[in-house]
Amino acid sequence: MLFAIIGSTLFFTIYPVNLHANTLKKLVKDNRIEFGGWIHGGATFNPSQTNGFNGPVAFADQANRFQLNQFNLFLQRSVISETSKWDLGGRFDFLFGTDAIFTQAFGVPTFDVNSGEPLKRNNWDLDLCCASTKTYGIALPQAYLEAHVPIGKNGLNLKAGHFYSPTGFETIPAPDNFFYTRAYSFNAGEPFTHTGLQANYTINNNWSVLGSAVTGSATGGWDGGWNRQLGNWGGVFGITWTSDSHATSLNITGTYGETSVRSNEPWGMYNIVFQQRINPRTQLVLHYVHGFADNVLLNNLKYTNEVKDAQWIGFVTHLYYDLTENVSLGARGEWFRDREGFRNPSPFRIAAATNIVNGIPDSYAGSLSSVTITPADYYVATVGINWKAAKTLKLKWDAIKKLNIRSNIRYDRVDAYHAAAYRPFAGNKDQILFSLDFVLPF
Repeated sequence: MLFAIIGSTLFFTIYPVNLHANTLKKLVKDNRIEFGGWIHGGATFNPSQTNGFNGPVAFADQANRFQLNQFNLFLQRSVISETSKWDLGGRFDFLFGTDAIFTQAFGVPTFDVNSGEPLKRNNWDLDLCCASTKTYGIALPQAYLEAHVPIGKNGLNLKAGHFYSPTGFETIPAPDNFFYTRAYSFNAGEPFTHTGLQANYTINNNWSVLGSAVTGSATGGWDGGWNRQLGNWGGVFGITWTSDSHATSLNITGTYGETSVRSNEPWGMYNIVFQQRINPRTQLVLHYVHGFADNVLLNNLKYTNEVKDAQWIGFVTHLYYDLTENVSLGARGEWFRDREGFRNPSPFRIAAATNIVNGIPDSYAGSLSSVTITPADYYVATVGINWKAAKTLKLKWDAIKKLNIRSNIRYDRVDAYHAAAYRPFAGNKDQILFSLDFVLPF
């Protein structure tokens, strides 16, 4: 089925149906309707693993095997901003692959984070497909309507529905990231999606602001859906400054809300992203994240059925250099502290796939007994190369002109934080990963 979907998509991308093709293409072009997507897959060699997971690493989490991470299709009509006219649009994304579980609306967990009582999970896209595979699934990470409202000098952009979070630097769509693997600060420190209403306003050439009202979540407005916890509302707020030359930018974004409809305990985070284009070939990014959740129930290698305030902190440095027009080098360093052992389970996939089956907690992704978590500091160093292979080789086939091949080497080390020794990497305190993946937008 998977190869049929991919083959059909490529076929219709390359060889459009002739019947009424010109009329249809004109209609689509005139109405600014865009259909596209990407295919993303790769493999990670982990010499310390013979079979299984790359510890708490998410996304590229499968050791020594190929993953089709993202087969993503989207249909969108972008709005024209900064005009004195109304404009309407929207977007819908469909994602199949091993990354689906990380992009679904899982913001209502299996158990209430404050009391430990079972919850009814959001079923927007959690149970659409493929639980028998343990790794593959379907997600609908974006489904929203958008409008440009001619208010003020530049107009207001409104988004209503389910959309990616505006927080942080890294993101879920594979083409928008340099590395195959993601930072822990992204995996465990920030929301992936929201459901609700978001407003963006450009004040002038230097300043812009955003604000959101989000719902459908039992984790402070993070990763919410459509049919659970709709009485729990939170907020997302942000401000961005960009220099006149656009070489420098500073973004501060945060979320805040009550944890769930059952609990008015606060849950939130803020992050700061500084970007500097040092020269036309070199970019520096500094990213800081700080999150908190009050009076959560902890069960890990240090705490057993203990209620405490939890915090997590991350600092990530990115440096990118364009060696040639088609080859770029990148380096990323990170320190992430899961202070109470609340945010970074290993393996993440098994914990995320947990549900109540016949009154018993169960995970289709693997054995729950293998999941570990503890207060810990995580240290990560990653280096990699992006190669626009089709452009370098001057391949003429339109379908692969945007092919990007990426390789990276990643070193992880963990030290328990005021707790007993922690070894989530196949019984080790550290691991090294060798990854090779590709991204093919169409």
